[in-house]
Amino acid sequence: MTSTAQPTVPEGRKAHPDHLGHVIFITAAAAMGGFLFGYDSSVINGAVEAIRSRYDVGSALLAQVIAIALIGCAIGAATAGRIADRIGRIRVMQIASVLFTISAVGSALPFALWDLAFWRIVGGFAIGMASVIGPAYIAEVSPSAYRGRLGSFQQAAIVVGIAISQLVNWGILNLADGQQRGKIGGLEAWQWMLGVMVVPAVLYGLLSFAIPESPRFLISIEKVDRAKEVLSEVEGHSVNLDKRVAEIQDAMRREHKPRFKDLLGKVGFLPIVWVGIGLSVFQQLVGINVAFYYSSALWQSVGIDPSSSFFYSFTTSIINIIGTVIAMIFVDKIGRRPLALIGSAGMALALALEAWAFSAKTAAGTLPATEGTVALIAAHVFVLFFALSWGVVVWVFLGEMFPNRIRAAALGVAASAQWIANWAITASFPSLSDWNLSGTYVIYTFFALLSIPFVLKFVKETKGKALEEMG
Repeated sequence: MTSTAQPTVPEGRKAHPDHLGHVIFITAAAAMGGFLFGYDSSVINGAVEAIRSRYDVGSALLAQVIAIALIGCAIGAATAGRIADRIGRIRVMQIASVLFTISAVGSALPFALWDLAFWRIVGGFAIGMASVIGPAYIAEVSPSAYRGRLGSFQQAAIVVGIAISQLVNWGILNLADGQQRGKIGGLEAWQWMLGVMVVPAVLYGLLSFAIPESPRFLISIEKVDRAKEVLSEVEGHSVNLDKRVAEIQDAMRREHKPRFKDLLGKVGFLPIVWVGIGLSVFQQLVGINVAFYYSSALWQSVGIDPSSSFFYSFTTSIINIIGTVIAMIFVDKIGRRPLALIGSAGMALALALEAWAFSAKTAAGTLPATEGTVALIAAHVFVLFFALSWGVVVWVFLGEMFPNRIRAAALGVAASAQWIANWAITASFPSLSDWNLSGTYVIYTFFALLSIPFVLKFVKETKGKALEEMG
């Protein structure tokens, strides 16, 4: 997109209370893409062991099938902005909805392993689009006084999607008598797990027809009257609409369409782009998505029965929601940077405890009672600290930290880097855990510790600053 920027809003201007509810509805509808992002990313957790059994594949090939969706994510994230500049933010949401729906049906009814992998790429492309268009659209329609909290809706929707997918998986598993390959209505349980995503995918598409196009895009295609209507809806009737349109037009005249070469500096990318990439990469290298892609298989690998392992995956998702709510409360109060530092310290401690607990894994593939309890508690603590910090603040940072002239292009690069790092962690975990599960968590602990000096040295606070102040 040309930019996710908003013109500077004078101090004290806030959405009229009568309109704030409407703004929240618009934001929540746009964040439905985040819900699908979380649901699709995590639902595979319930199918991992069933896919391994159904197609008789080893850890390395299984990991590629699980992780291949992330390649589609990277491509979708890199291209969503340019598509949205041509056809609008709402149309991109609708395209993503269609792709989500097609992917859900195809994944539930695969002919072979390669077929399943293909549909996961299609779903990944939709996730990538949603990961960019959601935060960008929300930043463009949000009054500045509420932008941080409304921007947090994206991550809130992601974690709710993760939790719902785990609850659905657990329910389907129980219907199949605890067997991931048990039959329900002629299909195996894991196929139902993947296919149920059709429901939220269709809902996302329907909601996209109920929200307005971004004022910035409307002005860019010279639909000024409609842009004024949307601005009135989201900022209240007391706003001087002519002045607001003039502010947006002036900001758009002073910027140019971002190109990849605009991101380049003396050493590859501009320093601020490297910071964005660093935030995205560290968010993934702590191993958070292992908790959502592989937790059921992980707990089963240390002796916990399938039904209990699915239940622990669900409780972890609830902790994820609690942490996200904490972040939404404090992101505009204490700032993005302090939350990131608190989260890094908490994650490092929890991951270190997990590494210690998994080092006691016996030859029979179980954990002693004490170590098993520590591993379960530490896993939940790790997710809590991630959710109340990096899970939210990275998305808020990426929506705010870049200068207007490169914001959309830089956000696309950072989001793509995030998906690539996610792929690296997801694709490597099964083989690493076969090698040494405790050692794998030592690696994640190292990255959590390394994120602390990174934030202290390179990341600047964006709390309370207008988007036009970023430079």
